[in-house]
Amino acid sequence: MLQKLTINNYALIDNLEIGFDSGLNILTGETGAGKSIILGALSLILGQRAESKYFFNQQKKCVIEGTFKISGFHLADFFEDNDLDYETETVLRREISADGKSRAFVNDTPVNLTALKQLGEKLIDIHSQHATLEINDPEFQLLVVDSVARHSDLLFDYQTKFKAYKKSLSKLNQLIAENDKAKADLDYFQFQFDELEKGVLVTDEQELLEQELNTLNNAEEIKRALLNANYLLQDGEAAALLQLKEAGQALGSIEKYNPALAELHQRISITIIELKDVAAEIDAIEQHTFVDEARAEEVNNRLSMIYNLQKKHRVSTIAELLQIQEELSEKIQQALFGDEAIEKLQKQIAADKANLEKLAAELSANRQKAIPDIEKQVLATLAEMGMSNSSLKIEQTPPPPPKGGADSPKAMLTASGTDNIRFLFSANKGHALAEMSKVASGGELSRLMLSIKSIVAQYTALPTIIFDEIDTGVSGEVANKVGQIMERLAQNLQVITITHLPQIASKGQSHYFVYKDDSEAATFTRIKQLSNDERVLEIAKMLSGDKPGESALQNARELLSI
Repeated sequence: MLQKLTINNYALIDNLEIGFDSGLNILTGETGAGKSIILGALSLILGQRAESKYFFNQQKKCVIEGTFKISGFHLADFFEDNDLDYETETVLRREISADGKSRAFVNDTPVNLTALKQLGEKLIDIHSQHATLEINDPEFQLLVVDSVARHSDLLFDYQTKFKAYKKSLSKLNQLIAENDKAKADLDYFQFQFDELEKGVLVTDEQELLEQELNTLNNAEEIKRALLNANYLLQDGEAAALLQLKEAGQALGSIEKYNPALAELHQRISITIIELKDVAAEIDAIEQHTFVDEARAEEVNNRLSMIYNLQKKHRVSTIAELLQIQEELSEKIQQALFGDEAIEKLQKQIAADKANLEKLAAELSANRQKAIPDIEKQVLATLAEMGMSNSSLKIEQTPPPPPKGGADSPKAMLTASGTDNIRFLFSANKGHALAEMSKVASGGELSRLMLSIKSIVAQYTALPTIIFDEIDTGVSGEVANKVGQIMERLAQNLQVITITHLPQIASKGQSHYFVYKDDSEAATFTRIKQLSNDERVLEIAKMLSGDKPGESALQNARELLSI
């Protein structure tokens, strides 16, 4: 429910705050006073796009904020899916600068307009005299039947399983296409795989072979350098090890005279040991280094084979070749055994479809039971509003099969089951039933929508509903009946209605008067909640004009039961 609406800098509104009650809220005022401006501002926090030309002061930003009580509307999942903090008292805010740049927030968390609109649709339903699209929408008509059928858990179960079923169908089509392609390319895949498998590739082999080939190609130079190093370390007349030994002996002969010399002697001894190890390793490497043209040719041939495979498959490492080999193996397996996987998935899909058809049959049966009650209640409510000659028939038919489809209509499953729901209506006796948009006027459609939503509100948690002058074309006792139905509707949800009829205005729990204030340099739209005495005067004016007499005042008191 909408608890509070705050509007700053929008059209004729500089600063306005409205607190709404939970039941029937009435907005009245002269034409042009700004009632539609308030709705326009409200629509901005419901995700409608804005244009800066509507702002009052081009130097300031427009800010609209709505506070909603949302407990009982099962919106926690929406907040979780959109990574928003769920609060039972939620604030929607829209800020729009003069250049048209817009920012939207839910509980101070920035959101995009799509998320704001999706949440707004779950909180407020604005219905105007000309808003006939919804009532003619097959999805809305199905929603009406499903609401009265009271099978939300069954419908949710069906829809969840239907989504999984559609994914399985998509996977099956993909699997069949891949399998067909794999079969067509089997010989080519097998040739490529055999070529890679014959290579007996090892992940780190290329780097080791390149290093070995580099050593073999430079064996003479390497051996020569190793022999020279060994000569300088230990074999030459002035070998490093001989000289270090002499230096150590010299220090050893005098270390008794200075403790520091003993430490230096020890360090030279350690260095001699290390150099002996180095010399031994150099000698070992030199002994195993020799020219081997046969091995060099073998390594070169192996590397050429690897390079050719890499060039062919447009990769640069053996790891990538092994990955390609694995992928080729999978494609070959798919070509050889893909039919088994397809058959297994087809059996699963057939079982899922049978289960869905069973659930769809339950949905259809529930809808069939609910339809007579809907027809009866709608017609009874319309009769109250002066449309006693109306006729309503709700058709329940299977959806048509897809073009070129072999399935029978019974087997055709949709996201909502196997039913098409269509409301056929006539407002006059003896006239053929037809789609509502073709046989009902704007005023008749408004009353029809009111009667439908008054029924749906008994079975499900509807959002706040706003009626924008849907009472056009009615008067007298019919207007009184429309007011009574709105009053009943407000027992189950918050209703806000803009009206020019005193019969409807008198039914509200709270009455707000919208007016223009010319007392300052500029004209502003203002709103105030009327007291009982102010309501009497306002309704009397609605009955007889700006200067109501005592009879009009008394009539207003009677309407208000004061």
